[in-house]
Amino acid sequence: MKRFAALLLGVAMLLSLLTACGGGDRDETAAPAETAEQAADTADAEVPDAAPEEQPEAPQYDDPYDAVKNYWKPEQLTQAWGPDQVVEHLFFHPIIAYPKYAFHESGASEAQRYGLDDWMVTVDEYNKILQSVYDKGYILVRMEDVWSEYTNDAGEQRMQRNTLMLPEGKKPLVISFDDVNYYPYMLEEGFTSKLVVGDDGEIWAECTDPYTGEEFLTKELDATPILDTFVYEHPDFSLNGAKAIFSLTGYYGILGYRTQDDRDIAKDSPDRPAFEAYRAAEIEAVKPVIERLKETGWTFGSHTWGHIRLASKPLQTVINDTERWADEVGSLVGPTQILFYPHGGRPDGDDWKKTGPIFRYLQGQGFRVFASVGTSSFSYIKPDICAVICDRLHPDGTTLRGGSDGRTLNWYIQFYDARDIIDLEVRPPLGVTWQSK
Repeated sequence: MKRFAALLLGVAMLLSLLTACGGGDRDETAAPAETAEQAADTADAEVPDAAPEEQPEAPQYDDPYDAVKNYWKPEQLTQAWGPDQVVEHLFFHPIIAYPKYAFHESGASEAQRYGLDDWMVTVDEYNKILQSVYDKGYILVRMEDVWSEYTNDAGEQRMQRNTLMLPEGKKPLVISFDDVNYYPYMLEEGFTSKLVVGDDGEIWAECTDPYTGEEFLTKELDATPILDTFVYEHPDFSLNGAKAIFSLTGYYGILGYRTQDDRDIAKDSPDRPAFEAYRAAEIEAVKPVIERLKETGWTFGSHTWGHIRLASKPLQTVINDTERWADEVGSLVGPTQILFYPHGGRPDGDDWKKTGPIFRYLQGQGFRVFASVGTSSFSYIKPDICAVICDRLHPDGTTLRGGSDGRTLNWYIQFYDARDIIDLEVRPPLGVTWQSK
């Protein structure tokens, strides 16, 4: 990282020299767009010939992400977004890097291909959605800043919605990503395969071209580096460096690394030593990825270890699953207070009208924010226990097509117009339920 910071400093200095001398092309490829533009702005400043030493210096950062964290100054945060105002929440699954292959040319069954259509967006659709929410004035905020615990007059711990201080005209937005585990089916159906730290110190995605078998690194085909790049280019899209939340399971490891234990291999099995060595190597390999993600505004939540349906599983199954998530995932990403319900299934069947034994157990394990799926970014502070439940909206093929009756077009219009987003040329010919413009 120090070498990367030194490179950025060298590029900024070179740009200043070239502009002052009136010659040379600018090379901005070595730095994120905002840092390079700041350096270029300083280089273009008019400086009297007699006093070149008075030329203002461009701000220098040890890490390009610092330019994002420090973009908004405290005196610019003049808009109070209070507890009665909605904080919107969108969530995605991993995005489809090769949609033509995924929808038409892979060996997947029709049911599998239609499943991708239901729950995923393509790279192009994702890029359009990010641009649209940015254009509409949304700004990324941390879920951890939205909610906090407090002690009420009875001495009980409860949750409260915090007042967010925002720039004028901005609206808060939380983004989360489910299943960033890179399951085997994804690797066979046109997705990227894992996240890595590149030579530039930034997050890249590893990918295999399904047509040629070529393996390469990319920042353009995976949701994580795409969002990183977008925020570097639009630092006003992030409040204090906020990015998004990874909602992780554990049964196929995390972030593309097979860090899970295989309990089917007995401890005294002759296969155990080789497996343990492989798993240990995967754990060590993912650690710098987790570290860099945390350094650059990403946070982590639980999606349960086995993607289990909390609405129907018995308590002991939930206990076993939660302990395994803490052991195999939490031990790597750190503690979290956020639980994302798989399939949107609510513990005990209905977590906002009652507080059942499963909910009490999960809350007792440290979870405070419980997120499901719905038709709005609904939230409800439970009065009887220190917890808040909330819903998330899901941009995907189901909602882009308009749902069963076309009404979802209006649910999402505050973020984007689905008619401008959906790629009907590459998706399966399944139709839409909204009217064209």
